[in-house]
Amino acid sequence: MIDKVHIPPLKTQGIKTKLVPWIARYAAVDAGTVWVEPFMGSGVVGLNLAPKRAIFSDTNIHLIDFYRAIQNGELTAAGCRKFLESEGARLKSRGGDYFYEVRDRFNESHDPYDFLFLNRSCFNGLMRFNRQHRYNVPYGHNDNRFSKAYVTKIVNQVDYVQEKIAESDWKFLAMRYEDAIATAPSNSFIYCDPPYIGLTSTYYDTWDEEKEKGLHDSLMESGCKFMVSSWSHNDYRSNELIGTLWSDCHVSYADHAYIVNGKHKPVVEVLLTNYVPE
Repeated sequence: MIDKVHIPPLKTQGIKTKLVPWIARYAAVDAGTVWVEPFMGSGVVGLNLAPKRAIFSDTNIHLIDFYRAIQNGELTAAGCRKFLESEGARLKSRGGDYFYEVRDRFNESHDPYDFLFLNRSCFNGLMRFNRQHRYNVPYGHNDNRFSKAYVTKIVNQVDYVQEKIAESDWKFLAMRYEDAIATAPSNSFIYCDPPYIGLTSTYYDTWDEEKEKGLHDSLMESGCKFMVSSWSHNDYRSNELIGTLWSDCHVSYADHAYIVNGKHKPVVEVLLTNYVPE
């Protein structure tokens, strides 16, 4: 049971913060399970379940490198405080000009501290890259973004991850979901949170029905218990794949709402599993 949900230091669209307790309740995980998460994204689910063994992966190398930097000590909570206070003062003084300077710098050096700075000061906390895999989210237009309280909040988020990594056997790998599933140990529980087909644009890669079918088939062939986050319907449309492609899975439902451009967008979330949750 999860009493408190810890927010991860990096934000992505579609973050599952409010759904973590529901997902955790249905996840078939015990002390001997290897948690495998092929679409790490924000990592909010796995980071809160905090299994002893885990393999987090994503095609977004910058996201993976960020968590590797925490793991190898390159990026620390104390370092984040110093960096964000210093860079935040420059942002407050120079505004958007400095944001774009840091964005250009990141696209050349891929520094994880710059990635954190951009992620927390960009427009709507988006994580988006162009076809050349260059970060292209515009400025969020808040020159005083890194207030003392906000910096402390981010530092605490990094500190939580730092502590969990130190006490656990976690791997962070840049790879395709097919490879992550194919190489999952036999005692794995595979949790997938792929882009929502027909509902959202993706944060780093493309997603279509062919890839959704590839995900379904890979999971079915894995021999592991798995869970997939997806959506059933909203006020305007339905996800027909739930009743066709995923008809061989058990479906659990929950009402939810995402905030898109400051507006609440209701949607019925689903968890697709190859077992009946207790």
